Amino acid sequence: MGLTRQYLRYGPAALFGLVASARGNAAFVALRGERGRCVAVPACEHVFVWDTRKGEKVLILKGLKQEVSCLCPSADGLHLAVGYEDGSIRVFSLLSGEANITFNGHKAAVTALQYDHLGGRLVSGSKDTDVIVWDVINESGLYRLRGHKDAVTQILFLKEKNLLVTSGKDTLVKWWDLDTQHCFKTLVGHRTEVWGMALISEEKRLITGSADSELRVWDITYIQEVKDPDEPESKKSKGSSPGAEENTEEDETLELDERPEERLVKCSKVGSIMREGRDRIVTLATDRTGKILACHGTDAVLEVFSVLSEEEVQKKLEKKMKKAKKKAKQNSEEEPERSVELSLQEEIQRVTSIRASSKIKSFDLILSPKGELKIVLLLQNNIIESYNLDLSAQVPQAVRASKITIGGHRSDVRTLAFSSDNIAILSAAAESVKIWNRSTLQCIRTMDCEYALCSLFVPGDRQVIVGTKTGKLQLYDLASGSLMESLNAHDGAVWSIALSPDQRGFVTGGADKCVKFWEFELVKDESSVQKRLSMKHVRILQLDEDVLCVRYSPNQKLLAVSLLDCTVKIFYIDTLKFFLSLYGHKLPVLCMDISYDGTLIATGSADRNVKIWGLDFGDCHRSLFAHDDSVMYLQFVAKSHLFFTAGKDSKIKQWDADKFEHIQTLEGHHQEVWCLALSPNGDYVVSASHDKSLRLWERTREPLVLEEEREMQREAEYEESVAKEEQPVVAGETQGETGLAGKKTIETIKAAERIMEAIELYREEMAKLTEHKAICKAVGKEVPFPVNPILRAYGNITPSAYVLEVFKKVKSSELEESLLVLPFSYVPDLLRLFNEYIQLGSEVELLCRALLFLLKIHFGQITSNHMLVTVIENLKKTTISRVREARDVLGFNMAGLQYLKREIEAKDEVTFFADATDRFEEKKRKRKKKEKMVLAVL
Repeated sequence: MGLTRQYLRYGPAALFGLVASARGNAAFVALRGERGRCVAVPACEHVFVWDTRKGEKVLILKGLKQEVSCLCPSADGLHLAVGYEDGSIRVFSLLSGEANITFNGHKAAVTALQYDHLGGRLVSGSKDTDVIVWDVINESGLYRLRGHKDAVTQILFLKEKNLLVTSGKDTLVKWWDLDTQHCFKTLVGHRTEVWGMALISEEKRLITGSADSELRVWDITYIQEVKDPDEPESKKSKGSSPGAEENTEEDETLELDERPEERLVKCSKVGSIMREGRDRIVTLATDRTGKILACHGTDAVLEVFSVLSEEEVQKKLEKKMKKAKKKAKQNSEEEPERSVELSLQEEIQRVTSIRASSKIKSFDLILSPKGELKIVLLLQNNIIESYNLDLSAQVPQAVRASKITIGGHRSDVRTLAFSSDNIAILSAAAESVKIWNRSTLQCIRTMDCEYALCSLFVPGDRQVIVGTKTGKLQLYDLASGSLMESLNAHDGAVWSIALSPDQRGFVTGGADKCVKFWEFELVKDESSVQKRLSMKHVRILQLDEDVLCVRYSPNQKLLAVSLLDCTVKIFYIDTLKFFLSLYGHKLPVLCMDISYDGTLIATGSADRNVKIWGLDFGDCHRSLFAHDDSVMYLQFVAKSHLFFTAGKDSKIKQWDADKFEHIQTLEGHHQEVWCLALSPNGDYVVSASHDKSLRLWERTREPLVLEEEREMQREAEYEESVAKEEQPVVAGETQGETGLAGKKTIETIKAAERIMEAIELYREEMAKLTEHKAICKAVGKEVPFPVNPILRAYGNITPSAYVLEVFKKVKSSELEESLLVLPFSYVPDLLRLFNEYIQLGSEVELLCRALLFLLKIHFGQITSNHMLVTVIENLKKTTISRVREARDVLGFNMAGLQYLKREIEAKDEVTFFADATDRFEEKKRKRKKKEKMVLAVL
């Protein structure tokens, strides 16, 4: 058997050119204890943390493959929860930048995340319509809440009560009691999707934003607080029990105000605040204090409102009363005093509107103790802007504090090029040309241009030429970063440009059905003595259709021209005579390239196919189905017959033109890949996509074997199919409002398999031990017992201890799902082992959790098995005693810590375990105000 051909693997080297993705939301994070300076933003699959003051990237939270869809920082500022497109959630530590916890429960993208005020629970909402409550400390899922009929858009915790409010695209706002895990109230006052919600006035008011210009305001009253003197006592006591919600389905048909659900919370509409924007709400949020409310639509305007506190409302009412009394006196009216009330517009006042430089996608705001409002805006065009707003001013005006732009283009990059020394990368978009250093990935030059479609480095790498949509050729000098010359080359868009192999000129193809030949020349510059580079038009080839792509053969004898009629025409360069026509594509050829030896030409088309042709006779060697959408770019690797293709299906693929085989797929981009460029030495590939990112891929020394690659692909497909399978059903559980938080993944199946293997090993070892004892008895002396190599690797532990070790290694978030797929035949052994472990007092909390879950899902089989009666009896005694012991230890330690806290506070006269900085800032501000007043008097 001959040696199979070895290829070298290309791997991801870097992601650059991206400031922030417009998919997720921006959020202020506290780094090194400082709030309002650093902001976390989604960046494809990663999360970038930017310092808004310096405009620098200070931290990268690295993701896996899926795009980030949602961010939420914890209340203590130490963690950041990140939701992804595949429904997974990862919790990162902002100190180390590592992902500590992973939750898998949703089947679709995570759309909303919210921590409770202590940071112990995290709630997630998704496009799959489910809401899941996660225990962050125990790293596990608590329960799933079902009820919405469309994607969940916002989630809010009510601190005072254990309640949750969720809104969805199904026009509903649902209220959930987390003690009983059910929906006890549904607000139905919206005609269209509810896109955002916010709580204000110490959680006594709810504001909802919909698809119109109205912000609806709802009053929240807790029924326990309301006491109607006319209401009978029996009715009151009956109404205040939160558990008494289980009622008949007939309640759902009642009118909103008559619902029996009004026993927990009463929510009535107070009125509306009108926004300036006419379109739907995109984001509606308040700062942490709830004093400032802000919202924006699909445009570039952020509207900021101020919410009056109770004291301010009281002061305003008193003022109004005085005015009313005065007016009544003047009119000498002897009417009884009418009650004076504040209008909604007076309680929620418009502060200002901030107009950003582009469409706003998301924002976050933070109110400093000094009364200054800091706002960060994530814009659609790859920009982060931050604004400061002084609320104490007579007319508050937002001042732009910073703008992070240098790291990327404002629009999609449509053309890329490598310099001849493999060091510089050119990227050009609709508004600018940027030159990047490949090794540092820093942008070293930015030059304004028109809408760029094609580009190249002039030999010598000191100038670049860009072809534009308006038909111009623009020549830039890299040293000065200036535009040297602009020529009207074509009457339509310049779709393609190609450097001649002798490097003396280049050829361009345009939408005006012309191919034009150009030569470089040195002309006298009027402003200086030195000559400068220029472009001279020498020849023209007129064709019948628009030209989409042009390429020279390496020997400079032939020119390939791709036309809008789906054919590729080959011409002799010297005479411009027609040589060959390559036809066979069903849609126009968008890209093509000729191999280094001039024997092959590969063409990529909008019909998703790549065809490989011989250049001697124009015969089609092979047609390959390359991508799931149009093939946008194609280029051969230098000195080989390997080539890369980029497609609108967001993939980059490598192919062998000799063996007609697909070698590997470079997956990383999340949207259409517009173009790519290979370095002249073939070691690097750079690609640009609609997700605004530029990605660099590097050729490694790792050999790639095709059989292994295919095997890995099959495994990935299997893992994907496992995730899409129906979830296992728990016996006796109905598909009601609640369910298990987790979902079956390949990890949970592997964990279950590891537990099964450990129990199998335990069974085998116990059987061997019994056999060994029998042999020793028969022989009459001690025979050495052969130790299992696995147990030896763990330090000669017992088989039962090995099972516990395997069990402890199952992730907390995957425990329930792993036990759910575990066959019942392994459960009796597991219960016996649990009894043994709990008696020894090891891992009581983990084992009780697993034990109770197994009893829940296998209740029928366990209770009907007479062999397990004694085991269950023993478990009952041991678990109760051990849990009581653990609880006593915890209680004792808590009491000890409380005592120590009191002692230290009394000793040092300081507030321990409390953040006193806010109080200190307040005192400082008051002192400064006093000093100013004294100075003014003097």
